[in-house]
Amino acid sequence: MNSFETLLLFVLLFGVVFTIIYSISAYLHNSRLNQLTRIVKNISQKQFEEYDDITIQQEDELDALLKQTIRASKMVEKELERLNKIENYRKEFIGDISHELKTPIFAIQGFIETLLNGAVHDDEVNEVFLHKAMKNVNRLTYLTKDLMEISRLETGELKSNMQEMFLRDVVLDVVENLQYKADKEKIELIVHDFDKNIQIRADRNQIKQVLINLIENGIKYNKVNGRVEIGLNSLKGDKIELFVKDTGIGIDPNDIARVTERFYRVDKSRSREKGGTGLGLSIVKHIIEAHGEKLSIESKPDEGSTFRFTLTKVSHVSV
Repeated sequence: MNSFETLLLFVLLFGVVFTIIYSISAYLHNSRLNQLTRIVKNISQKQFEEYDDITIQQEDELDALLKQTIRASKMVEKELERLNKIENYRKEFIGDISHELKTPIFAIQGFIETLLNGAVHDDEVNEVFLHKAMKNVNRLTYLTKDLMEISRLETGELKSNMQEMFLRDVVLDVVENLQYKADKEKIELIVHDFDKNIQIRADRNQIKQVLINLIENGIKYNKVNGRVEIGLNSLKGDKIELFVKDTGIGIDPNDIARVTERFYRVDKSRSREKGGTGLGLSIVKHIIEAHGEKLSIESKPDEGSTFRFTLTKVSHVSV
């Protein structure tokens, strides 16, 4: 075999090897490029998959790009889910607000129209109607205040001003302010004795709001000559548990999981009669969770309810 034939054979072999290598490489690259195209197309159409059928083996630049694209797909999916939740929340919130505002507004409108149609000159009914209208105005005021509070809590706009405080002072302050309501409803407020030196780190105003909401509920939905008890239990480590226990109408077990939802009422007619906005327990839940603590509820119909929430003690190291 002369040199020309040798060279020709070499060229042919090189061509065959090159063709084989190129074909294999093109097959592998085309497969991954098709996978990339599929993922990008799905993202543009807001369609998402797990992509379990895609295996990363080569660990080259194309595989790195494939990994990043899959990761980007998951991030886009999570972000869209988050935005959808916000949009659903907005729609639900607006719907709830509209529904809750209608009742007192229509009631006020009805009372005023009746007065304007002549009842204003009837001394037997005009004062009664004005009192009823004012009651609904007050309800609108409370509802607006609670709506602003829950909105700021749910959006994270309301920040907690954490500070050290003596827990017993906070409890006694709230009980003192609510004593007149309890006396009016013939409900006994009982504060169980606990160490006055216990300190917690929390937002004073928010913890007071939690106690006000829970104790007011205990007063509103209690029985005549009933009780609302406030006490403390020690837990493991630096955790303590504050409880508000009442002897009221209680909550059905099927309703317990939902009583902290916005505008959820176990007894709607009774709640409105008592001036409830349906936001009190939702505010409690958001404040407790914003503090990194836990809320639990125990209740039996006609036997009363117990609301418990954890707090964290401040440990002072003596020198």
